[in-house]
Amino acid sequence: MRPVRPRFYRAGRLGPLTTLAIRAAAVLLLVGIALGGHWIDRAGLRDNTDGAVSFLDIVYFTVITVTTVGYGDIVPVSDSARMFDTFVVTPIRIFVFLIFLGSAYSFMLRQGWERWRMGLVRHELKDHVIVCGFGRSGSAAVGELIERGHPPERIVVVDANADRLRLAEAWGVATVEGDATHNKVLETAKVGAARNVIICPGRDDTAVLIILTCRRLAPHAGIAVSIAAIENELLARDAGASIIVNPVSFGGQLLAQCTAGPHVADYVADLVTRGGQIELRERPVRADEIGTAPRDGTDGQIVRIYRDDRAIGVLQPEARELRAGDWVIELVEAADATKI
Repeated sequence: MRPVRPRFYRAGRLGPLTTLAIRAAAVLLLVGIALGGHWIDRAGLRDNTDGAVSFLDIVYFTVITVTTVGYGDIVPVSDSARMFDTFVVTPIRIFVFLIFLGSAYSFMLRQGWERWRMGLVRHELKDHVIVCGFGRSGSAAVGELIERGHPPERIVVVDANADRLRLAEAWGVATVEGDATHNKVLETAKVGAARNVIICPGRDDTAVLIILTCRRLAPHAGIAVSIAAIENELLARDAGASIIVNPVSFGGQLLAQCTAGPHVADYVADLVTRGGQIELRERPVRADEIGTAPRDGTDGQIVRIYRDDRAIGVLQPEARELRAGDWVIELVEAADATKI
């Protein structure tokens, strides 16, 4: 699994109004610099209307100069006034133009572009994996998926916590902010076209509600859920979960098994994580394997067969030969886990 690098994180995104206020303050500051310079060197300006240069004339002249309007009623006549306009006011004019252009891009063009781009990405999204909840279990699941070679652009994280979504975006995955128990949120994540949904919100009651919502919108998707209480596993199964993982129960069983030997936990961790020497791989039976024994001609060691939704152990009489439509779980070298 990809190691999580410790880093300092603080949400740095400013709201639209705050950003606009900062840019307006920058414009006022730049105009104020030009206004102050013109006032100090007002003797170098000439008013062709009445011959007197007042403070209001300075304000008027500064604004029309920065905005490049220029009516010619007030003009710089001294060398110092002309040099100030050349080397100070002209750069200020450029900066003010860039600020206005950036504001227009941020609040109009970029939002339109992002909506169009996200719409295109969402339109092409299919056979993806949705992870509901980006807490400890959800982030670990996303990390394991990426380590196993799953493309990040085909992973969608759904969470109501914006800070968690910012962390998820750093992995290159798509995100949807909202409550995964709501139809609209899951529809935005295109749950109807998803291949699998991983549900780990941190609460069993919320997890069951998400299962019900997912199963209604995506009746054929595989749904894996993390359930903390054993008594809630049946509820999750009845709600439509395909796979139920109880980390508390599993951890306790593994700890108990470790009393029989010191290497059981290490072997199980080797099986379920990408960083191990061997891995479990699930695949359909190939055409050339039909009619053969599970151990004849396979790349790995078959440990279980699934036939008509029934689990068959390799030592059972029914497992003497593989049949069309069977699915097998086998042990393979880590480097071969993605090959079928």
